[in-house]
Order: sequence, then C-alpha cells, then structure tokens
Amino acid sequence: MRLVIQRVSRASVSIGGEIHSAIGRGLMVLVGIADGDTEDDVRWLAAKTAAMRIFPDADGVMNRSLLDTGGDVLAVSQFTLNASTRKGNRPSYIRAAGHDLAIPLYELYCKLMSEAIGKTVATGVFGADMQVELINDGPVTIIIDSRLRE
Repeated sequence: MRLVIQRVSRASVSIGGEIHSAIGRGLMVLVGIADGDTEDDVRWLAAKTAAMRIFPDADGVMNRSLLDTGGDVLAVSQFTLNASTRKGNRPSYIRAAGHDLAIPLYELYCKLMSEAIGKTVATGVFGADMQVELINDGPVTIIIDSRLRE
C-alpha cells in the first residue's frame, strides 16, 4: 500500500464540477492499494500518517504531527500509484488491487484516520472521475510504502 501525503493549506475534490469535499489546513492523502495489501498495512499507515511530524513548531521546525495541530485530512483512493512503468510508455496497473480488496481497505484507512484525529476524514468517491485541487504548504510531500517499512 502506498500513500502520497501532502501538507496543505487547503484541498478539495470536485466531481462533475461540484465540490464533493474540502478541507482546510492538514493533509491531502492519495491512497494506492495493491494486490496483497492487508489490514495490517492499513493500520500501520494510518498510525504513521497521524503521528508524522511534518508541521512546523514555534521555531519553524517540522516537529508537530496532525495529532498536535488538529488538522484535517482529505483521503482519495488512487489506483495509479501502483503503476509500473518498466516496459514501454504505457503504464501498467496490473498490481493495483481490484474493487473487492481496495474499497474495504480504503474505507478502513479513512475510519482509522478519523478515529486517530477525532474528526471525520473528507473523502473522494471510489472509482469516480475526480478533480483534486490543493495548495501544498511548504511544499511538503512524503511517499510511504507499507512494503518498505522494515
């Protein structure tokens, strides 16, 4: 399971020209679920996301977490994070999980993040054609892969 985490001033997801969800200061998280990912991967990544110290303290040092700042989270499922570009010029998505695995794991990630931060996590719509807008604050962008945790 891969996450692209961006510290944002604000972020939103629109579908069909209408804003579906939006957040203020916090984290925009793109969630890529691959075949073979498990609930253990989700639990580890949710805990890591909530506790990651990427917000500035009073001295401007990235020393505060989402838990410390009370920030928001917008989580959007994105199967293209599992693209393989090794051969040719057309990415292959064969490693991306199918709906039967990806939807429950994405929903679990959102649930665990909501529990961790004590507020609802804003989401996109699984499988929808979405337009994502964000203001990356810093810029700060972190990529985490649960298969590379050891």
